[in-house]
Amino acid sequence: MTALTLLGIAGALRHGSTNRKLIREAARAFGPADFIEAELTLPLYDGDLEDGAGIPEAVQRLADQIAAADAVVISTPEYNKGPSGVLKNALDWVSRTATNPWVDRPVAVMSSAAGRAGGERAQMVLRGFLTPFQPRLLTGPELHVADCRNQFDAEGRLISDRYAATLETLMQKLRAEVRT
Repeated sequence: MTALTLLGIAGALRHGSTNRKLIREAARAFGPADFIEAELTLPLYDGDLEDGAGIPEAVQRLADQIAAADAVVISTPEYNKGPSGVLKNALDWVSRTATNPWVDRPVAVMSSAAGRAGGERAQMVLRGFLTPFQPRLLTGPELHVADCRNQFDAEGRLISDRYAATLETLMQKLRAEVRT
């Protein structure tokens, strides 16, 4: 059997972001797979740029990674009660590529945020953003890591047994959605 490919998308650019740590924890919980971390350092979507130069290479690479993945896990921070602009920008750019790589792709969404709700609002908005692309979006269990700066150890591992157990269940459900 060919190894599965899991694509992780962290909606934060910062290397040490808790959302990046969370997608890495998700990869561990998912089990054996080739894990790829998406790069969201993309230009701001601009129709004039698209008309002039076409789809940027980095955007096409992201779309190709989505299309090639057996499953995708997205972790979003919460900025002003919504997902990050960088994540929304990536979704907007990918929607402009020749094909829709999201169709029928199993996708799990989670969030990590400083507030007590753990990014719950951002996660709900993100689910709405994804709906037009028609992925197989898992409905749960929902994982909202609150007080995120205090939820990971020095190695980037979740310290809360409750969060770790929820992540394990979510990733096993995502793995079960993969069609082999």
